[in-house]
Amino acid sequence: MPGTPDAIPLRDQKKQQAREQILDAFIGLMTEGAADLSHDAVAERTGLGRRTVYRYFPDRGSLMDAALLRVRELAGVRVDYPTSAEELLETLEPIYTGFDAIAPIITMLRTTPQGRQLRLAQNRQRVRSYTAALADAVGELPPEDRKLAIAMLQVLHTTPWLEMRDHWGLSGQQIARATGWAARTLLIDLKRRGSLPLDRDLPSPAND
Repeated sequence: MPGTPDAIPLRDQKKQQAREQILDAFIGLMTEGAADLSHDAVAERTGLGRRTVYRYFPDRGSLMDAALLRVRELAGVRVDYPTSAEELLETLEPIYTGFDAIAPIITMLRTTPQGRQLRLAQNRQRVRSYTAALADAVGELPPEDRKLAIAMLQVLHTTPWLEMRDHWGLSGQQIARATGWAARTLLIDLKRRGSLPLDRDLPSPAND
């Protein structure tokens, strides 16, 4: 019988499974602190041929880019760069609870040289995405201050998880509440601040 319109051909399913197998093996090796992260090491871990690994990922850069996207998939569908200030706030809880779900992998990303290399591979896209998403919120600030404000909001969107988890024993949901409060406070400040530089205090309400 013919498949339904939404059915994925078996061949495509096998390709997707092989691709995910390669990426999960690469991420697993990184999480374990393996010194060898070569295509050969991934092939040995998966049992796939070396040529198969290279066919899906011709070089180290393509493998690393795809691995970071795979981490996002594992953490949840809402773990991504925001497209607006509103989405930044809305996605805090999905992001931090998603991090809890794959805690060993996120810890690796935040604490190892390999993890840092993996995160930095996406840095240009990260900067472009947050700059576009927060353009309206920081638009009146002096140019240098726009960069500082965007950087601070980006940090709140993803970065405090490890410190707040390790130092305070907080869950992803609790971290989302705390960072949400901080991000909302900054966005309110930016709205009131207008073109006033970040190192200047806002006038008191009585003098507005």
